Amino acid sequence: MTNAGAIDVYYDPFDFAIDDDPYPSWKRLRDEAPLYFNEKYGFYALSRYADVARELPNWETYRSGKGTVLDIILNGIEVPPGVILFEDPPLHDLHRRLLSRVFTPRRMEAIEPLVRQYCTRVLHPLVGSKGFDFIADIGVWVPMRTIGYLLGIPEADQAAIRNNTDGLIALKDGTPSEVPADAFEQSYQMLVDYIDWRAEHPSDDLMTQLLNAQIEEADGTRRQLTRTEVLTYTSTIAGAGAETTTRLIGFIGQLLAEHPDQRRQVVDDPSLIPGAIEEVLRYEAPSPVQARYVARDAEHYGRTVPEGSVMLLLNGSANSDDRRFADPDRFDIHRHPVHLSFGQGLHFCLGSALARMEARVVLDEIVKRWSEWDIDYGNAAKAHTASVRGWARLPVLTG
Repeated sequence: MTNAGAIDVYYDPFDFAIDDDPYPSWKRLRDEAPLYFNEKYGFYALSRYADVARELPNWETYRSGKGTVLDIILNGIEVPPGVILFEDPPLHDLHRRLLSRVFTPRRMEAIEPLVRQYCTRVLHPLVGSKGFDFIADIGVWVPMRTIGYLLGIPEADQAAIRNNTDGLIALKDGTPSEVPADAFEQSYQMLVDYIDWRAEHPSDDLMTQLLNAQIEEADGTRRQLTRTEVLTYTSTIAGAGAETTTRLIGFIGQLLAEHPDQRRQVVDDPSLIPGAIEEVLRYEAPSPVQARYVARDAEHYGRTVPEGSVMLLLNGSANSDDRRFADPDRFDIHRHPVHLSFGQGLHFCLGSALARMEARVVLDEIVKRWSEWDIDYGNAAKAHTASVRGWARLPVLTG
């Protein structure tokens, strides 16, 4: 059955019960309604790997300029230039080229020792205790510190930026958030004074590079970024990477606890860590739902998705599609999957190398200290947003 209106199949990203375990719903979508329409919120969804992988790069039909988060699109928020997650070509390409010049492998290599030092500083005092929290003790802090090192934001200011991001994206009661019209301005306002200070006190960090960077316009002329553009770039980097990487670290803790035989393999052979992280990303995508505005009529499974609609591309579902992966419900650190957790095409996550490095360092430092842990599910809790899913608290018992 490929009926988009199949009444007995239901998916709702705002429903906490579904979000806690979306896999049964996603499987029914893939099998029974590969083009799904949600009458309550008026969105369509594609859930099979082949469809999602094909349409993620198809910006001419599925646009990001009105937002890639369902809340943003439903609220009709005007997205300012510089939020490359929410841009289409040609503007997206100009801005991405700029950020690619400052998001370099050299800079990633330079901050890895700082990330490892921070992990040591946090984890060492926990050795000998009865346990720790994968989120509260390490998962929240490492991405925030890493982005702080990258941007040159002092540690004292990083927590406030993280808290501001949480406040803007968190769902309160399983319904779409009422995103304020000035949400993007709120996200960067707290950086204004620091960027002004950094302009007078340049350093070897990404923020200084942005302040000095030039952008090439479509007509070939070059200019320096405006202060608002620098603020927008900086807040985008500060907010987007922290949330998803925190959830990735939580899923690492969960899945290796639930598969102790594979955890033992990682403990015995840390060279397996990169492959384990890729399988965690496939098995539990931290950002499993990508929203798009439909710019022109599209045809799927004999039905028309009309221009002006909203389409959800369910990359989390695609990662579990048995049309693509053998035995997809089996967690296997030796799988080496080609997953869609970082997107596909022109919007492939610019911070993917950074997230992989952080996850690799965190897991390496954890297994150096603990070979076993059990999840305290009675005190664990999930986080809920329209685009990111994972653990808000994940306490583990180590002794």
